[in-house]
Amino acid sequence: MDIVVNRILFNRSLVDGPGIRSLIFLQGCNLHCKGCQNKATWDINKGKSMPIKELAHLIKGGSFNKKITITGGEPLLQKESVIELIKMLPDFDIALYTGHEKSDVPEEILSKIKYLKTGPFMEELKTSIIPYVGSSNQKFERIGE
Repeated sequence: MDIVVNRILFNRSLVDGPGIRSLIFLQGCNLHCKGCQNKATWDINKGKSMPIKELAHLIKGGSFNKKITITGGEPLLQKESVIELIKMLPDFDIALYTGHEKSDVPEEILSKIKYLKTGPFMEELKTSIIPYVGSSNQKFERIGE
C-alpha cells in the first residue's frame, strides 16, 4: 500500500505539538480553508507516492526523539494509509492534525495516537496565542499515553 506525501521535515517544529517534532505533510485536501498556509498540499496528484513501509523506515531513521506530527493537506483523505503507517510506528509519540471533527477520526487511529488537533482553519478566527492551533475554533487534545 502507498501513501502520498508532500514533504517531511525532521526534528524542526516546536509549534505542531509538544516537544521538538518531525512533520509528515501528506498530500491532498478537500477542505480548502480560506487562508490555508499549505495550499501546495491540496492537489493529491502533486505529491510523491511511496510505499508506507518506505515512509516508516525514513521516519524511524530521521526522527531522533520519536515525536511526529502527521499533517497535510488532510490526512483523513488517506486514512487507510495513515492507519497502516501508525501501526508501523508503535513506539512513537504521534500527533494527528485534521480539519475534520474527532468523530470523523477512525478508532484505529485514535487508539494509536497521543494528540489530536481537530477543526478547519478559519481565517477570521486566526490566533497565535493558543498552542498548537491556527484558529480559535480548533481543538488540540491529548488522546492517549
